Amino acid sequence: MGDAPDPLRAQLAHLLDWEEAHVGFDQAVADVPADMRGAYAQGFAHSPWQLLEHMRLAQKDILGFSVSPTYVHELAWPNDYWPKHPAPPDAGAWDSSVADFTADREKLKELAGDEHIDLLAPVPTGEAHQTVLRGILLAAAHTAYHLGQLVAVRRVLGLWA
Repeated sequence: MGDAPDPLRAQLAHLLDWEEAHVGFDQAVADVPADMRGAYAQGFAHSPWQLLEHMRLAQKDILGFSVSPTYVHELAWPNDYWPKHPAPPDAGAWDSSVADFTADREKLKELAGDEHIDLLAPVPTGEAHQTVLRGILLAAAHTAYHLGQLVAVRRVLGLWA
């Protein structure tokens, strides 16, 4: 195949921050005023902060599960994947969560593009059906689902044009 990147791997990497079929993560979390990050929108169970932090926690867990031979499932579903308080604990928590999510997304993109990784191989501590490819697709689908919720919450709160 030479120096040309594998088109499937390139598409998988692109899927993780896709902005063709829906809003991307970067746009969805941009410009949320600090005083609205913990606001609840009528008809929604989670604040913008809770959605952001949930996406970060889930993606980090999926990444760890997909690559770490010493992975141990420490979070209890669903409670440990959702912050208990609606607002960030401090002024820097939102930006830290965004940066952490973005860094882990980049690691997943590198994983998708690494031709030394067998995408159909089972993850190190998983079962046969739990492959690296499954982890990448799960991370992308999970994020897309909750990005839709975040945009809907922002619309109801008057934070989305």
